Amino acid sequence: MAFRDLEHAELKGQRALVRVDFNVPMEDGRITDDTRLRSALPTIRFLSTHGAKVVLIAHFDRPKGKRVAEMSLGPVVDDLSALLEQPVAFADDCIGPAAAKAVTSLEEGGVALLENLRFHAGEEKNDPAFVAELAKLGDIYVNDAFSAAHRAHASTEGLAHVLPSYPGLSMQLELEALDSALGNPKRPVLGVVGGSKVSSKLDLLKNLVTKLDKLAIGGGMANTFLYAQGHDVGASYCEKDLADTAREIIGLAGRNNCKLFLPMDIVVADRMGPGAASRVRGLGEVDDDERILDAGPETVARLKRAMDNSATLVWNGPLGVFEVPPFDAGTVQAARHAAELVTAGKLVAVAGGGDTVAALNHAGVVERFSFVSTAGGAFLEWMEGKTLPGVAALEV
Repeated sequence: MAFRDLEHAELKGQRALVRVDFNVPMEDGRITDDTRLRSALPTIRFLSTHGAKVVLIAHFDRPKGKRVAEMSLGPVVDDLSALLEQPVAFADDCIGPAAAKAVTSLEEGGVALLENLRFHAGEEKNDPAFVAELAKLGDIYVNDAFSAAHRAHASTEGLAHVLPSYPGLSMQLELEALDSALGNPKRPVLGVVGGSKVSSKLDLLKNLVTKLDKLAIGGGMANTFLYAQGHDVGASYCEKDLADTAREIIGLAGRNNCKLFLPMDIVVADRMGPGAASRVRGLGEVDDDERILDAGPETVARLKRAMDNSATLVWNGPLGVFEVPPFDAGTVQAARHAAELVTAGKLVAVAGGGDTVAALNHAGVVERFSFVSTAGGAFLEWMEGKTLPGVAALEV
């Protein structure tokens, strides 16, 4: 993929219309996690220091085309100003006179945030008329919201066709990391896919077994694969109606020379609670009232060896119920081993997806992975091999 390079753009005096993701968690009108604000700072600062007039556009929550007071982006302004260490103007609409006035008032290097895009139905409909109204406010368009790139909305896809378009610095970093993981990776490539449901990751698994050299399956979804192979899973969560699909994926992996790692041993308990009594079982040794809640020590040891013999790791989903110790042990041990290999320069490790980020945070290794995506749905769709409209629209 080829994109225009923002670092070589003429920016002085230009109105830069920048799509950011400020859909941050809020409680009582206050931001509880400013990660998404911080991820936008490099692009905002770069544009500002090069003399652009920075016009930020974003969505918040799902107002469904109507103005909803509790879904205003207004509360973001003070936090963003503090992070940027400069004032941020705010317009109470993203098009029309209020938006135009805020943009016209900007000096070179100034920053303005416009009101929630989704207050207008034209945003999610990618309405050309709404795109045209937004485009009046900018000379160039910068998309720095990879997390929204899987949506063909006016601000994520439509604008890229009517203004000179660039990926922002965070978007560019994400695209380079993903390319290094699956696009043009160093081989061998190992994938780790966990989580509870096979049904939610069918497209993902079917794509990965055609791209990877090795794939380890863990979490609740591994139970479905074990059941498909004839192993008793006791009272474990298991999508038994997907046994045929699991066997199909096993066959697809074989035909594509992707070595599949399923659990060799498991950790079970008759209840799921902090400090619950747990036992290691071999396959087929699960009692009727026991639930499989984590990968066993032999399984984790084999996964570590697979990491040792790989050049690239792509990780999505935990190996067990990591939120409830002691069923976090498998995920934590594997994640820390991966981080050690990255630190030693022996592995490129890219991870993403909501549960994955939480699990790696729990293991204390997010900062030590090569790249951790917080993009959620966009990261998953990219791993599934799907075209992301917001990325494709930026290509030149």
